[in-house]
Amino acid sequence: MTAYTAKDISVLEGLEPVRKRPGMYIGGVGSPGLHHLVWEVLDNAVDEAMNGYASEINVTLHKDGTSVTVTDNGRGIPVDKHPKLKKPALEIILSTLHAGGKFEGQNYKTAGGLHGVGASVVTALSQSLVAQVKRDGGLYEIKFRRGKPTAAMKKKGAARGSGTTITFQPDPQIFPKTDFSPDLIRERLDITSYLHKGVKITFDDQVNKKKDSFQHDNGVIDFVNRLIAERKARPAHEQPFTMMREPDKAGDLRLEVVLQWTESPEEHLRSYVNGIPTGSGGTHENGLRAGVTKAIRNYIVTHKLQPKGVALTAEDIREGIVGVLSVFIAEPQFHGQTKDRLNNPELAGQLDNVMRQAFEHWLNHSRTAAESIVARIILAARAREASRAASVAVTRKSATTRVNLPGKLADCSSTNPGLTELFIVEGDSAGGSAKQGRDRVHQAILPLRGKVLNTEQASLAKILENKELGDVITALGCGMGKTFDPAKLRYGKIILLMDADSDGHHISTLLLTFFFRHLRALMEDGYVYLAQPPLYRIDIGKETHWAQDDAERDAILKKHTKGNGTSPRGPRADITRFKGLGEMMPKTLWQTTLDPKTRTLLQVRIDEPITTDRVISDLMGKDASARFEFIMERAEEAEELDV
Repeated sequence: MTAYTAKDISVLEGLEPVRKRPGMYIGGVGSPGLHHLVWEVLDNAVDEAMNGYASEINVTLHKDGTSVTVTDNGRGIPVDKHPKLKKPALEIILSTLHAGGKFEGQNYKTAGGLHGVGASVVTALSQSLVAQVKRDGGLYEIKFRRGKPTAAMKKKGAARGSGTTITFQPDPQIFPKTDFSPDLIRERLDITSYLHKGVKITFDDQVNKKKDSFQHDNGVIDFVNRLIAERKARPAHEQPFTMMREPDKAGDLRLEVVLQWTESPEEHLRSYVNGIPTGSGGTHENGLRAGVTKAIRNYIVTHKLQPKGVALTAEDIREGIVGVLSVFIAEPQFHGQTKDRLNNPELAGQLDNVMRQAFEHWLNHSRTAAESIVARIILAARAREASRAASVAVTRKSATTRVNLPGKLADCSSTNPGLTELFIVEGDSAGGSAKQGRDRVHQAILPLRGKVLNTEQASLAKILENKELGDVITALGCGMGKTFDPAKLRYGKIILLMDADSDGHHISTLLLTFFFRHLRALMEDGYVYLAQPPLYRIDIGKETHWAQDDAERDAILKKHTKGNGTSPRGPRADITRFKGLGEMMPKTLWQTTLDPKTRTLLQVRIDEPITTDRVISDLMGKDASARFEFIMERAEEAEELDV
């Protein structure tokens, strides 16, 4: 048995623990750990800026690609001797763990580095580090090699201004690769300049002979706009929610938040604490999400905007958010030295309360944006329900190839979606006339048999089993639900061509309900149209006129006849009312409805998504009482019913 005694116990002194176990301090010795050295030095410079002592930070990546210099014009690290340790403060800060000026909170209200570890860790893991300080009219310098000073700090001469310059080169004994990534450093500096608006940060990339300057006067707002542009996400409302909260007294939370809902299906939130990115989130993110969710729910209940037939979850509410949260607190508690996650338990409640009040107030005073956000949330909830139902349905085959197209589809010869049109036509008879009268190069005809399924009252599984709607999905080629891809849409216009009577209007309504619930993006992007076929043919002498409804018929008669077409003093009018599109000759259908030069199309738009959602739910849903109430409220408006 091997003896185990006191002499076997190792005591690591100074910076030996860092060199022995670097992963405990920087997370590892790969690329993230290597660049963490830059972030530690940068954070110290940023701390000076965020507390109002520095306005410029310069970072240089030298030609060798393995050494970095960070300079700020702050106060400069103190160089006088520590009263207890009898060494210059500069030497102590750079060579002693848990030594710094941020513990007591007197010199820094907020800071990214509060453990007193960052600077000394960089010293420990560098084969060389040189620190220069301009302070009190002098220039001071101290050099280190692998964590130990090579000589005492010395004054090199007089100097104007103040500030600190740190130049270091990582130790190849610690890091397998010591080459820094210019792009990674550039990105971090750019983001840092967003979080600290007004601070000018310069990056001198000597490896690529490139110099960049970052300064964003609008701060976090500019950052969110950039994130939206990078993600190619379309905003769901114009003005983002912004909150800049400065503390009224010591200990109060300083906070910056910008939120913008987009049409993207993902939530994308960037969070920072005292300028440090918290990629794994933490209590501040949890509080923000809780506050936003409560504010939205309160707004929906207050304004009676609850959708019918679907419950809103927290995930629905946050879907599509692109946002930045930046908090500044006196004593952050990070999960480990890498500061990837915030652990301050009190922050969750504070953020929850502050966000709920501020965001709900903004919603009530920004009604247009608020209703757009709520409409976006309702859409997310319905899409989630549809996806859940679809998960148990059989996945349909791809609709992008010609061999899978419906047999009833008379396709066009052109394959350019920008030039092609799909007419969805009521009935085989009308479909026959349309097929004969169309432009075969650019116009495709898909006849439907009778009234299609009411998708407001049907499950997604039932919808996918429906032959008529299945043919529509297949012909369009863009899929539905999770498989939806607008890039695969085979036609530039989708035109609903129904009889100009009550039955035709009903079928159009059923199809519009289907598009709104399951292919809404096609409506929002302007692909869906309603054809306007005539209901009447009016022959007056040698002239022929077409009227889409009774009002247009009467207007034509009033203009071209005397006595409304019945007086013997003027030309008599011969009026023909079409019972359906199938009665029209192909040539007539082309002249009145299909010819792009003479036809009239109504583009379907969604101007008020919440109202549209509610009307469709009331009129097409299972609740008959909602329809009864709708009819009774508008009974006096109906002059004549076509039944």
